[in-house]
Formats: sequence, structure tokens, C-alpha cells
Amino acid sequence: MSSRVTNMCLKCRGAKNLCGLPTCPFMSIWKSLGQIRPPTSSELEAPSPPSVFVGRVGYPKVRVAPSVATLEGDPSVYDSPERWLDYSLDEILKFRFGLVMGNLHFDVRRPDLVNEIALLSASSKPLDVMVRFVKPPRGLRLDPHAPPFGPSGVAEKIRVLDNPKIPRPVEKFLGDDGVRSEEAVWSLYESGLPVSTIQRVFSVGLLGKTPLRRLVPTRWSITAVDDMVSRRIIREVKGYPTIDSFLFFERKHSNNLFVGILAPYSWSFEWIEAWFPHTTWNPGTAVEVEADWEGFKGRTEYASLGGCYYASRLASAEYLRRERRQATVLLIREIYEGFFLPIGVWFVRENVRALFRGKPEKYDNLRDVIERLGKTTRLPVRVWLEKSRILRDLLKQARLEVSSS
Repeated sequence: MSSRVTNMCLKCRGAKNLCGLPTCPFMSIWKSLGQIRPPTSSELEAPSPPSVFVGRVGYPKVRVAPSVATLEGDPSVYDSPERWLDYSLDEILKFRFGLVMGNLHFDVRRPDLVNEIALLSASSKPLDVMVRFVKPPRGLRLDPHAPPFGPSGVAEKIRVLDNPKIPRPVEKFLGDDGVRSEEAVWSLYESGLPVSTIQRVFSVGLLGKTPLRRLVPTRWSITAVDDMVSRRIIREVKGYPTIDSFLFFERKHSNNLFVGILAPYSWSFEWIEAWFPHTTWNPGTAVEVEADWEGFKGRTEYASLGGCYYASRLASAEYLRRERRQATVLLIREIYEGFFLPIGVWFVRENVRALFRGKPEKYDNLRDVIERLGKTTRLPVRVWLEKSRILRDLLKQARLEVSSS
């Protein structure tokens, strides 16, 4: 299968549309890179979406980098992953690579030193920012957990030129009110703030009791917020009655297939990724399949699949909370040839949210669900039965129910 795809790509070379996709996925990044015009000046004045990146290299002394948008258009969308499914990957890459970062360095134990930048990060509207660089910014930044960024450079000075508009739910946490960061995160989520905004505010050290406040690397803050919020929702979901039938969800988007199977049993959760050859994390010739799961009592160790596990768990918990039901949840993602650029775990969170906004198919028994799964995925059912702890448990449960009837 992989050789067939490779031969097709060699014959096409991005020009003949042999795969049937509207644009060549291999050419997307080069097209986006070709549109980048790094600033030639050492001083830049432009709107920030708002956006602030906190690095992890050199921890506890880390890079704190506000970014400004250098392309035309609405800058507010540049750091709002909740809105990105309305755009093609080409468009997302274009405006992400159009963000220019100015790098400063701070000790994570001194978030008070970045107060102006922190307030910028919390703003609900774009703000004009002046960045004076030591040298004109260069390069790109790609991260498997956070969205891409365009050129960056060491900043000599950064000044916010507008007054930030702080959302009222955030405003009450700016002073020390004795609220732990996890409680503050939950309060902001319940107020309706986007998860991406909460992740930024958490990252720049605006939450928690003042003596304990810290700068949190963006990569860590994204997963931490997904984890904290989903654990809180799951506690609530466990008190609801179970769904009354098997539900099957399917979504295809940008060389990815997402499948959700909900079973009428108490809460447990599993996330499985199948990376086909010639994708981001699989340069080989065989499909690589990895899985993580948790039972009713949850996890005691960090999931090996990292941020995607917690992002998908959050989206699943949100759906069950809306339905006021609990269920056993199995999520499967197949990543196909041509999807080769790390763009961040937002892609999983927002696609699983979209998956659960669709209308599910209902089934009365597991056998029909497994048959339906086999018609949907490129990998055969035997692979999922081998890799999935939840499918094996469901089969065992089905056999017990048959034998007891």
C-alpha cells in the first residue's frame, strides 16, 4: 500500500492531481514558506492576536515570546484554534508562519516581571505591539504540541501600545484571591472562555495563589488545562446514567479519519492513533499503531501519547456532559499519507469536538459496531482487536451477557 502511494506521488510530483485531493499536501508547506517575508527591519510595530509563547528549553530560565501578525487580515484568528477548522491547512500555515516572535528570557519563578506581556496574553482583542530586535528575526518554529510560528529573534525591547481588554472572568484572578490554579482554570472554563485563552493565561502565570504562581511552558500548559478540565467534567459524567445503545461517529478531515465508538457501560476511555507511512511520525514503510487508555478510576501515569490523549478526552467528556450521560469511549484516528507537518494538539481537540457534533449511528449490539468499524477504517478489524483494551473488554462483557442469558 505504501509503495503504491509513493509511486503515485513520484509520477505526480504535485502537478497531476493523481490522488484526487484538491491540493498536494506535500506542496502545502512549500507554498506557505514561499509566502513568508521576514522583516528586514530590527523594529516592528504590528498587532498581536494576542499571542504569547513560553518555551521550555533552559528551564527554569525560559523564553517568553509575544508575537505580532505581519500579514493582512483579521489577526484575532491567528491564535484561536477553536476557529481553525473553517480554514484549510494551507491557510492555517500561512497565517501561523506570518506571526513574528520577539524573544525575552525570564525565570519561571518571577512571573511578576512579565506583567505587561501577561496582560497582553489575556486580552480579548488584538493589541498593537512594538518589538525592537537585536537582529532582524529569522527562521521558523515547529512543535508537535503547539501550533507553528514564523520568524523569531531576540528582542531588545517590547512595548504594548494599546490598553488590553481583559475578560471579566480573568480580571478577578489578577490579584491574589487565594484560589488554586486548578480551581481558577475551572472557573474560567465554566465562564465560557475558549480553552486556548485559558491555556495562555495559565502559561503566563496569572492564575493560582501569588507565592506559587509560575510561568508554564506553552507545551505543558496546553496539556495541563485539557487534563484539569476533562478530569473535572469526568467526575460529573460518572454520576449520569449510561447511554442506552452503541453509538458510532465518523469524521474525515485533512488526510485524517476520526472514529468514535460509545458503548452503554460506565466511563472508561481509550485513544488509538494509526500513523501510516510517510506521515509526521512515521517515515517507515509499515503502519504504526499506538494506544492509551484509562478505566473508571482514571490514570495514575502520564499518557504515553501525550497531549493528543488529553485533548481528545476533553472533547469526549464535553459531549457526554452535554448529553448528561456516561459511556465507555473508544476513539480511533488514522493518519494518512501526506499529513506530515506537526501543527499541534489543537487539531485533535477541535476535530473530536466536530466529530461529536455530528449525528451518530445507533446499534443494538457490539457485533454490528465492529462490522461497521471494518467498513470505515483502512486497517482491518483484527488490528483494532489486537490493540484496543476497550474492544477486548467489550467482547468479554458481551460473552458474559450471552452466557448468563
